[in-house]
Formats: sequence, C-alpha cells, structure tokens
Amino acid sequence: MDNIKALTFDTGGTILDWHSGISAKLAEIGKARNVEADWTAITNEYRIESLIGMTSGAEDFSPDFNIEDVHREKIQSVIESNGISGFTDTDFDAVRDAWHSLQCWPDAPGGLARLRSNHITASLTILSVRLIVDTCKSAGIVWDAVISCEMMGVYKTRKRSYLKAAEWLQLDPSECLMVAAHNLDLAAAANAGYKTAFVNRPNEFGVPGKPDFMKNDHTPDITADDFDDLANQLGC
Repeated sequence: MDNIKALTFDTGGTILDWHSGISAKLAEIGKARNVEADWTAITNEYRIESLIGMTSGAEDFSPDFNIEDVHREKIQSVIESNGISGFTDTDFDAVRDAWHSLQCWPDAPGGLARLRSNHITASLTILSVRLIVDTCKSAGIVWDAVISCEMMGVYKTRKRSYLKAAEWLQLDPSECLMVAAHNLDLAAAANAGYKTAFVNRPNEFGVPGKPDFMKNDHTPDITADDFDDLANQLGC
C-alpha cells in the first residue's frame, strides 16, 4: 500500500449513521400522526429503494435529478406502498431534509483526521454536495475534496465515476484506495483499478447484516474494524 496517495470514501453509510437519523424522524412523524409501524424495516426499505433509484440503469446513464429528488420521491412511495396513511407532503419533505442533519459514526472525525495526515482524503459519494457540506461541517469533518457524483453527472457504481474521480485528483486509479462499508461499492472501484478497504459498520441498517442488494463476494485489500484500525494499518 506504499503507493496509495488518496483515500476516497463512500459517505452515506461509511461516514454517516443514516439509519438512526431517518428512523427517528419517521418515528417522530408517526407519533405526531398517530401512526404505528415498523420504522426500522421501513427505513431500510426506503434506503434500498433510494440506492436503486440512483444506481440502476445503463453504464452511460446520466440523470437530470439528484439524490435529494430521489429521497423525496422514494419516501412517499414507500410509505404509501406500506399502506400507511396520514403523512402529508410536509412530512415527506421533512424526511428528505432530515438527511442533512445526520450524525456521523463516532470514530469518523478522529480517524479521518489521522488518515488525512498522510493521504489525500476525498468524499466520493452519490449524496449531494450540500448534504455532505451540512453533515460533515456539523461533525467537524474536514475533507481535502468533496467529489459528489452529481458534479460528474455519473453515479457510482458505474466505472466512469471512479475513473473521473481519479482523473480529477490527478492520480492513476491504482494510487487510490476506495474506503467503504459496502462490498458492492468496493467491487466496482476495484474494477476501475482502485485498491479497496472494507470498514465494518455492522449496525448500519439498524440490525446486524446487510441486505442482499448490498452484498458482493469481492475480497478487499484491507479489512478494518473502524477508521482508527484503518489508520493503524496504513501507518497513520
């Protein structure tokens, strides 16, 4: 790993604890509307549907919408498909906006600071630029670069997104280490020539394990328990 110059990070689940924030918002709205439901399951369904909405399609797919649009569309469709009534347009907007107030995993700020001492660190994410600014600013996370797929017009896990990120960093893909809690992302990055590091987030979905959509048999170059473990392995 001596040739690694940049670490590019998945952000939605690897940096941010999206499940806690979104499930809490849904439960809050449900209580206000006198609605009871399995908010853990609904949050996970919502997340998967949103990911599919951004990542499905052909390799050359270049959408004219971003994750904010998808978050708004999918929360309404998931709530309605589960037979839940009483939610208003204002409630759906509130769930979309709750993404901007997510908390990060506890090890992220300090671990990222250590990693940044020896490497370029960049968020490489399907999340919007503003969402990354809002969440990371409040968490005290400092990036050398934020590379949102909406800036490129092509979204992970398409090969072009990883190649374009390396190009913007003026690096060969082999000099980049993709860091993620999802083998699906890592396998796609490896296909573009990146080295890969899996960071374990066992409760990302509120319960242990990953949905089938997120699974892949990719074997990462590095496996770490958290960002401090990754920093130790990289000599930071």
